Amino acid sequence: MSKRILVVLGHSSENSLCGAISSSYTRGAQAAGHDVRLLSLPSLKFDPILHDGYNTIQALEPDLVEAQKSIVWAEHLVFVYPIWWGSIPAILKGFFDRILLPGFGFKFKEGALMADGLLAGRTAHLIATMDTPPWYYRLVYRMPGHNQMKRTILEFCGVKPVAVTSFGPVKNSHATTREKWLSRAYSYGFKA
Repeated sequence: MSKRILVVLGHSSENSLCGAISSSYTRGAQAAGHDVRLLSLPSLKFDPILHDGYNTIQALEPDLVEAQKSIVWAEHLVFVYPIWWGSIPAILKGFFDRILLPGFGFKFKEGALMADGLLAGRTAHLIATMDTPPWYYRLVYRMPGHNQMKRTILEFCGVKPVAVTSFGPVKNSHATTREKWLSRAYSYGFKA
């Protein structure tokens, strides 16, 4: 069955391993007959800083308005990004700060401890690259970037389930290893 899939490149450069992975995933999903949109954050024009928090609603730039429309359109969200300093890149964090606003990503309920997620009905797949060996990131660091993306951003907004894939260590990886990662990304897209 065909799905509407939004692939988000959360790296600051399109000419990166993450860029190649997002392209490979997109090609695999298209080959399987899915309707796919690729959203490349480095090509968007927006201020990633939420200047006044939620005290004042900051007008969204046209690219962010279109990004919100693509999120609403999608049934399955795919985020491809590197883990830097244990977490997600600033461009991806700024993207979430700006678009996952009250009334779009979640809604506060008076007197309730937790908010309602407004993006329910969607699933997600996180594909993260890292220089740390994935087993070390999981066991020693306890996956702060994965937990942030999965639990405190996407699941908070109602997106479930969220699958996580880690590719690494990237540093000093061989071309054959990177080709295997690209092949896996294609396969994930094809099987989405």
